[in-house]
Amino acid sequence: MSDDPSFAALEDVGIAERDKPPFVRLPKPENLFGLRAMRFAALAPGHQLEAYLLFLSALSKVQDRLTRELPASALPTLAEMRQRAGHAMPILPREELADDPAASEAFSRLVTLLTDIAMPDLARAALERAGKADDEGRRAMFAAVLADAVPVEAVAEHIFAAAALQIVAAQHAAQLAPVLPQPVADGVCPCCGGPPVSSAVVGDANIEGVRYVQCSLCATQWNHVRVKCVSCGSTKGIAYQAIEGIADTIKAETCDECRTYVKILNQRKDMELEPVADDVASLGLDLLVTKAGWRRAGVNPFLLGY
Repeated sequence: MSDDPSFAALEDVGIAERDKPPFVRLPKPENLFGLRAMRFAALAPGHQLEAYLLFLSALSKVQDRLTRELPASALPTLAEMRQRAGHAMPILPREELADDPAASEAFSRLVTLLTDIAMPDLARAALERAGKADDEGRRAMFAAVLADAVPVEAVAEHIFAAAALQIVAAQHAAQLAPVLPQPVADGVCPCCGGPPVSSAVVGDANIEGVRYVQCSLCATQWNHVRVKCVSCGSTKGIAYQAIEGIADTIKAETCDECRTYVKILNQRKDMELEPVADDVASLGLDLLVTKAGWRRAGVNPFLLGY
């Protein structure tokens, strides 16, 4: 593992030379999960997690299908959302999804469509358990995922609950006006209040070099300056860890103040990098960084068992 400060030393781009970067970039459910499925599939061949990555590709394809087939449910009133934003609160509190009929419907459809999908035996057994859950059981799974409190012994079936919640949360966030979400707190999604999954230095022409953190639930991306801890906001003791001999497009930004880390993907060097899929595929980096004493601040429902 290397401690490399060069990842932060990207070329300066004067704000006057480009459009001011928007605070948030809302998800686009029409291609969010489809692109993720393609990335999982591309990462799988020859990977130590090949079977799991292919399973997640199939799962993402089902999410993509359901996003197109299931109608987006209604949002709170504009007045209510403005009030929440004005008080530095998430506009669409994720806790409310536990009782949302749309989440239960997405879960039912997801489990049904996955029945004929090839998957590891452990995932198959978990799918069968998930399919037997009654309304109370589903709500309990949703609540555990939304509270980041999934029981260790039941991680596998909660993957399906998380996948269903991602569909509904992304549909909700996509309906917002981009100017509505406002900063809430370090490491908190301004739309749903969820934790980050990872971050990326984007390569889009008008905001090239700007860093965005992506929500693990609704996939909203919010602007966060580089060389600043996503978790606690400190600018002290920030370093970049990487696996020696591996492409430097994915690194772990570590903070000595709170001893946490969040991955940062350099999409300027590789536009194919995807915040969720590449986070899973770079599990080896997590193992090295956590062994060195840092705690993961990003949440990925597909990595809860590792």
